[in-house]
Amino acid sequence: MSNPYAHIVEPLDPHKPDKKFYNLCKLGDPRYDRLPFSIRVLLEAAVRNCDGFLVKKADVESILNWKETQTQSVEVPFKPARVILQDFTGVPAVVDFAVMRDAVKKLGGDPEKINPVCPADLVIDHSIQVDFNRRNDSLKKNQDLEFERNRERFEFLKWGSQAFHNMRIIPPGSGIVHQVNLEYLARVVFDEDGLYYPDSLVGTDSHTTMIDGLGVLGWGVGGIEAEAVMLGQPISMVLPEVIGYRLVGTPQPYVTSTDIVLTVTKHLRQVGVVGKFVEFFGPGVAQLSIADRATIANMCPEYGATAAFFPVDHISIKYLEQTGRDEEKLIYIQQYLKATGMLRDFNDTSQDPDFTQVVDLDLSTVVSCCSGPKRPQDKVPVLDMKEDFKNCLGAKQGFKGFQVPPEHHSVLVSFKYLDAEYELSHGSVVIAAITSCTNTSNPSVMLGAGILAKKAVELGLNVKPYIKTSLSPGSGVVTYYLKKSGVMSYLSELGFEVVGYGCMTCIGNSGPLPEPVVEAINKSNLVAVGVLSGNRNFEGRVHPNTRANYLASPLLVIAYAIAGTVRIDFEKEPLGVSPQGKNVFLKDIWPTRLEIQEVEREFVIPAMFKEVYEKIEKVNEQWNALKAPSEKLYTWNPKSTYIKPPPFFDNLTVELQSPKSITDAYVLLNLGDSVTTDHISPAGNIARNSPAARYLVNRGLCPREFNSYGSRRGNDAVMARGTFANIRLFNKFLNKQAPETLHIPSGETLDVFDAAERYQQAGFPLIILAGKEYGSGSSRDWAAKGPFLLGIKAVLAESYERIHRSNLVGMGVIPLEYLPGDTAESLGLTGRERYTIVIPDKLTPRMIVNIKLDTGKVIQALVRFDTDVELTYFHHGGILNYMIRKMLEK
Repeated sequence: MSNPYAHIVEPLDPHKPDKKFYNLCKLGDPRYDRLPFSIRVLLEAAVRNCDGFLVKKADVESILNWKETQTQSVEVPFKPARVILQDFTGVPAVVDFAVMRDAVKKLGGDPEKINPVCPADLVIDHSIQVDFNRRNDSLKKNQDLEFERNRERFEFLKWGSQAFHNMRIIPPGSGIVHQVNLEYLARVVFDEDGLYYPDSLVGTDSHTTMIDGLGVLGWGVGGIEAEAVMLGQPISMVLPEVIGYRLVGTPQPYVTSTDIVLTVTKHLRQVGVVGKFVEFFGPGVAQLSIADRATIANMCPEYGATAAFFPVDHISIKYLEQTGRDEEKLIYIQQYLKATGMLRDFNDTSQDPDFTQVVDLDLSTVVSCCSGPKRPQDKVPVLDMKEDFKNCLGAKQGFKGFQVPPEHHSVLVSFKYLDAEYELSHGSVVIAAITSCTNTSNPSVMLGAGILAKKAVELGLNVKPYIKTSLSPGSGVVTYYLKKSGVMSYLSELGFEVVGYGCMTCIGNSGPLPEPVVEAINKSNLVAVGVLSGNRNFEGRVHPNTRANYLASPLLVIAYAIAGTVRIDFEKEPLGVSPQGKNVFLKDIWPTRLEIQEVEREFVIPAMFKEVYEKIEKVNEQWNALKAPSEKLYTWNPKSTYIKPPPFFDNLTVELQSPKSITDAYVLLNLGDSVTTDHISPAGNIARNSPAARYLVNRGLCPREFNSYGSRRGNDAVMARGTFANIRLFNKFLNKQAPETLHIPSGETLDVFDAAERYQQAGFPLIILAGKEYGSGSSRDWAAKGPFLLGIKAVLAESYERIHRSNLVGMGVIPLEYLPGDTAESLGLTGRERYTIVIPDKLTPRMIVNIKLDTGKVIQALVRFDTDVELTYFHHGGILNYMIRKMLEK
């Protein structure tokens, strides 16, 4: 069928009649001018892709009628303009594509039909670790080790870039995916096949939302969903509510963008924005640079929203100019956005659209703060940090407690390092990392850290050598302006050497701590601290030996590194003493926003962006030298411990198999609230006593060759064994933190994988019981694939994080939700019962089903298949099975 909206297509510029666009203003519908700007992007995609099949005219009407339909759980399709991946999630995506080609061939189809039809960019940024720091050659040594450890993965990715059309790979050493996206990959407006249309995307990383700061609508999805988009499927989404977040006022002179984002994160957590869009407006937005906006948008997953959108305004256009975008592009971007009513003036209140709800923040009320010690939404003003940490020490074990007995609060442990004596106590900083996409993309806080470092060095301050300091910029541009502005040498002098370009400490790639430090921590079970400029600080994520982790601006990372502890009141206690014997306080070295902005204006210039990004795809000589196979079907190496064909399609048939009820399932794990994807599918180190370690040892590897879980996401045998292997997993069966569970038939306590394997061998299905916010945190497809491989058929939880729920659906695992007011406790569930989940023949979205217990009790739960499309995926046994069958029909 032809597009019913073809009549509104017209040339954007009369002098270029072959370049056209869908002029939404020609719809002649007054509702359009009242739509939030983020919803206008969804509308344009629906109008442009309206084919009567994947996108129907009724879908366009639903979006236009957003004001009425937003609260009615109306399902709409969305076809993003592109997909972005990083290598941790990108490797399993390419593995799935490769094994899907095998499956299509096996079932008699054409394997080359498995190919991205939507443009995909993959940035290799998650593989580098901080093995070396505080030395001139740290960067080279870390990058060499990265290649040594990951050569096989990199060769596989290079094969993928050649075997599949429409897939571009940005080599390792280029930067962090979200910063490269912001500075280089973002189009803002696409110019493709004679059409102009808004840039939009989904990404296999929850912090994809960072690009919303530039006015490009994007958010994180599971790798499974992203693969479907790459294959031409729209994302099925419930039309979201849009919270209008009005910013007013001007930030105080000493406040950083990190302080603003941590304040916004706590505020929006309190408002409750899970599953909703947040759209920023008001005169305060004009006070924020694009880097500031991107910092706020980056942490969208931490406050739980789907997207955090800043519409394009004149500051966005200036940023595109500053980052070296072509002048011709700047012209058509502005023309297009003006013509479609998508260019924003934040000082013009007549442009303010309708919102579901409006909340306000006065930027002048923001104070310097951190977040922690275990969650990004737990904001702590810097003035309160000393007292707050003291309270956390003694508080009951939980998000704000470590349950250290009062008599142990003042314990001191002496140790020797580099021929000198030092002491550690609770609150001692052992990791200080300027890292993560959240802040390294922001010149104001990076230059602020550099100026602070310069002042500190000039006053004779230093950082103790046992503290693991590091600087991992998000792109080469950062190093460029730090050097040009003259602050890089001062950062180095304090130990903040450039250790790599990638997502490092924030995802657990923090590398080892000095052995004497680890021994001292373990000796008295110290609550040692990591301070990082990141976005995640969940338990066990940053480093196994840092039980407390605080998110902070790069400036505060350096300040706490100099102090050596978080048990300091910066107002009353000095950071250190100058060689002249004078006390030096934090206020003596802290730069003002104005001071930083002057340096930024002088040294962050378009030429440096052009120079860095013109050669980005060819600059890594080790990558260029990699040899990759040229065949269209991948030749699997049975001896590989990195790349292995998963068994997802082993029993796939052309015919659809009808779903069956789950009968007499055992509970594998009985979990509480806020179980994150870090708990389910951990990144970071592979513990030497874990099932994954035993598997690798049996394959002939020694512990130093284990690498990280993230690097082995292309091997299902490792990842299944890594599922629920997090040392901080709290299982109610055991009433303690451990990667173990109770095997109910035998009464034995086993590693989670070993228990699941024993259940599977005996033919028993499994389920999980959980509390609120199950699956919060990063978007990890292995957090759904792993449980699927363990034999888990369903999860019964109080609520779900959006991405993880959709990933469970994508793997054919049933997400069940307690009815309002019900919990495991209120229903008297111990987890030792056996559960029969009755699946009716005519299952409908959000249907209530019966669950029969072997005790004779019957309870009810909501099936969280929210849309007809999700139900279709379930009937096929998962989204990838559905796609294979679709390819066989063609």
